[in-house]
Amino acid sequence: MELTSAIFIFVLASIHQPIAGVGHDPLLVVDDYEGGGIRLKCLSERLFSEAQLLWMDSRGDNITGTPLPVDTSTVSISSSIILKAGSRNSVSCRIIDKQLKTSTESSVAIADAFFPSTSPWLAAFVLILLLSIFLVLAAMYKMRNNNKEVTRAQNTRKQIQEEEQKRRFEKENEDAKGKIEFRKARRNAVNITLDQKCKHPNLCISDDKRRVKSSDKTETVLKAMVVATEGFPSKKHYWEVEVGNQSQWELGVVSEKIRNMIMNNTENSLPANNVFSLQYSQGTYTFSDGQDIRDCEQCSVVGVLLDMENTELSFYDAEEMRPLGTVFFECTGNIYPFFSPDSSGNWLGVRPVKPQTYEALPQSDKEINK
Repeated sequence: MELTSAIFIFVLASIHQPIAGVGHDPLLVVDDYEGGGIRLKCLSERLFSEAQLLWMDSRGDNITGTPLPVDTSTVSISSSIILKAGSRNSVSCRIIDKQLKTSTESSVAIADAFFPSTSPWLAAFVLILLLSIFLVLAAMYKMRNNNKEVTRAQNTRKQIQEEEQKRRFEKENEDAKGKIEFRKARRNAVNITLDQKCKHPNLCISDDKRRVKSSDKTETVLKAMVVATEGFPSKKHYWEVEVGNQSQWELGVVSEKIRNMIMNNTENSLPANNVFSLQYSQGTYTFSDGQDIRDCEQCSVVGVLLDMENTELSFYDAEEMRPLGTVFFECTGNIYPFFSPDSSGNWLGVRPVKPQTYEALPQSDKEINK
């Protein structure tokens, strides 16, 4: 880039036409910006003369210059230096003619304003720019991580919602199937009465032969039972029992052999064989085959379905219309319902099953899932 600013130059010698042994006074030329400073050239023409070119600063100290190519036809001499800002900004070029023993000199002074320099505002701007770029990149990185966290949280929340929805759907589906099963079981309702001749001595039966309670409140263990008058050799049969808030009770069926033993007073305690039942005690339901139901609320009315065709005895929460569980049995001959209350003296009774009208039941799982 050429230097276009005006520079104040002091030339201390006159310019003459070159003759033998005589030449121009040194000519100082401001060439260009270079190396963070200004390049100066010193030129002189001497005919048939031997000359020496010296650079000096404002204090008279010599400065090393760089010789330039010369024109051998005129025996020209030239050199250049790079003047830096702060180097007193004043320089002289002296030509010493060794033949004539004379010297000529030219000087130049350049103000600091003409030297290339870095503005402090530019440095501040660059620093602020770099800092801004860093902050933008950091913000983008943070936003990206935040977006990942938000996306991960949304996916987790969505997954939890889907799992909850799936569990809710499965529960609703299971409840619907349970209600269908309960309604089908209830269609097989039969009338049940208690046999006064086939009961434990400590039990009392009501006049309508539908309720039973313990007359000995000192009993703490289930021992006494009463057997129904009706026995069933085949098909399906359903009945319901109001257990109320009794702390413990047992319901189920016994074989004809056990019934006869109780009737003949040869068995005064609850037999262990040929008895298939559901027992409630201390908040836990236990089936005669050993399986427990621990997460079930206490039932006030229990439905019982005896399926002689499939040798199954199923129990239901009649108020909630949901299954409690099923016991499988192997027994021949008539099967009789039995009832065993706790020792509190509260009634446990057979509840007549009244015909109820329900909405049309789905006939398949596909209809249930609609």
